[in-house]
Amino acid sequence: MSYVCRGPDPLGGGPIYTPPHATSSGEVTAHMRILPRLARFIALAPAFLALSACKLEVLKPSGDIAERQKDLLLASTGLMLLIIIPVMAMVVWFTWRYRASNKAATYKPDWDHSTKFELVIWAAPLLIIICLGALTWVGTHLLDPYRPLDRLSATESVPDEDPFRVEVVALDWKWLFIYPEQGVASVNELAVPVNREIEFSLTSSSVMNAFYIPAMAGMIYAMPGMETKLHGVFNNGGEYQGLASHYSGHGFSGMRFKAHALEPAAFDEWVDEARANGGMLDRPKYLELEAPSENVKPMTFAEVDPELFDRAVNMCVEQNKMCMAEMMALDDQGGTGLAGTINMAQLTYDKNIRRGLARPVFGQEPFMVTSFCTPADSVKMFADLRQSQPVVRVDQTPMRGIALPRPENRLGIGMPRLIQDARHPTAVEPQL
Repeated sequence: MSYVCRGPDPLGGGPIYTPPHATSSGEVTAHMRILPRLARFIALAPAFLALSACKLEVLKPSGDIAERQKDLLLASTGLMLLIIIPVMAMVVWFTWRYRASNKAATYKPDWDHSTKFELVIWAAPLLIIICLGALTWVGTHLLDPYRPLDRLSATESVPDEDPFRVEVVALDWKWLFIYPEQGVASVNELAVPVNREIEFSLTSSSVMNAFYIPAMAGMIYAMPGMETKLHGVFNNGGEYQGLASHYSGHGFSGMRFKAHALEPAAFDEWVDEARANGGMLDRPKYLELEAPSENVKPMTFAEVDPELFDRAVNMCVEQNKMCMAEMMALDDQGGTGLAGTINMAQLTYDKNIRRGLARPVFGQEPFMVTSFCTPADSVKMFADLRQSQPVVRVDQTPMRGIALPRPENRLGIGMPRLIQDARHPTAVEPQL
């Protein structure tokens, strides 16, 4: 290898010889700066690869409700961009045009007002806000989670049949799904028929949580002592992600489950398999299951206590404990005095007991008032609670009023009805 002479040694020695590919100190420093950047980029490469595997379930839904929510999201974003994009463009344009070096630009240091300019900067956002408000109001009523579906898809109406019902209980930290019509239950696994309306009834055993299947419908809260509703549909079969979207404690990150949208025959096979696996979900098993646990594997139960969900809502799964429905009935008849007060304190205290954090309320040991109902009374009470009202579907085709009932005249006088029902084909505007 031949060497190149770089000059005399500054310390008085002989000439310095370096290989021909050697670089100067500045070039070496530049290369040393590039290497850390390249290393950072290589370190971030796995993160980009991981993100490339993510599913955009919100923007690629499988259900009609989620599809309409996506349309609402995109329409709202588009309306906001109508004002954001011009503002960002004008920031760049003003910065460039009125730069210090541009002597041709108009210079008015005393300018402070322009009626036309004020009209534009106030009118445009106001119109956007009006449109967003109208769009949100319409979407809020059309996509109300408590409202039965008015269609299965844009081209298919809802058949004349009852919705498929699933009862959901948010436990620490897992999801319990009860199928009252099939008499089976599952933990951290949901299976439903495809292209059929689903009615979820939700509650929680301890703290407030949020049930969310992005591909099917919006998020709905599950709260202890209350029952919430969610209507949705899967238009396409497949496996979808479900999760708890509300922080609920240490094991919150493991509250995920797979939602399987199956053809009717495949769903029947899933039910038969759950029955074949055996297992009874009764009240003692439920109390054992609701104890805090993390990353619970999916499991199924062949039989379920038919009163279990109603008892979970009424916070009386424990043996002989007074249910909220019974307590409210007693209060409606005059109450139970001090015993009722103690029982209410105990109901408020349930969350701490179930999480294993017992603290004295009235004494060192927790206690509660037992139920006043006889077994026959309890059976009748839960039978009344399980009675479901017939599904009433509202024609949501008219846009005026969003198919909501017209407010009636509450003044008690014969006022002319200036606002006619747009759905009535024979509506005639009165002559004043």
